[in-house]
Amino acid sequence: MAQYFRIHPTHPQPRLLKQAAAIVRDGGLIAWPTDSCYALGCHLGDARALARLRRVRGMDEKHPLTLACRDLSELATYAIVDNAQYRLLRALTPGSFTFILRATREVPRRLLHPRRRTIGVRVPDHPVALALLEALGEPMLSATLVLPGDAVPLDDPAEIRARLEHELDLVIDSGSCGVEPTTVVDLTGADPLIVRHGKGAERLLKFAA
Repeated sequence: MAQYFRIHPTHPQPRLLKQAAAIVRDGGLIAWPTDSCYALGCHLGDARALARLRRVRGMDEKHPLTLACRDLSELATYAIVDNAQYRLLRALTPGSFTFILRATREVPRRLLHPRRRTIGVRVPDHPVALALLEALGEPMLSATLVLPGDAVPLDDPAEIRARLEHELDLVIDSGSCGVEPTTVVDLTGADPLIVRHGKGAERLLKFAA
């Protein structure tokens, strides 16, 4: 049975964040708010939690996941970033973007793209998300909370709990986050390539203009 924490969307309660971080560290699978939509999250080093996340999402092992990071410094621990890429990241983070970059050796092999050795990384622009990552003290594996057969991500925490109460360990209720996923940008080539147009795409296009 999933626990249910109501965490204020702009002034998150430290006590609840500490408890949520402990659930993640202990191998829990959670539903958490981001600046684009609700997501599933688990500890990046826990293979069993990762398998649960993939099962809930209906993903196979080839489907890429995202590392949600606290800031650019943490992001650069897990992704190789050159000067040009850093300028783009600095301009667009935190924000509703997932960036595909070459992975460093800090990333577990099971999280990498099987051929390209890449990883998706992001810094969410949401007070609860950032505060939770700060309480955790490390990145969290994340995937948009859209269930098999659904056209859009789940946005009602009560519905998330009702549909996944036996699959999750925690649902964080911070109100609506919307249903538009991040814009995914591949930075492994000579120029940024938008792989998925989502929230924030116009901001990226203005920057590149």
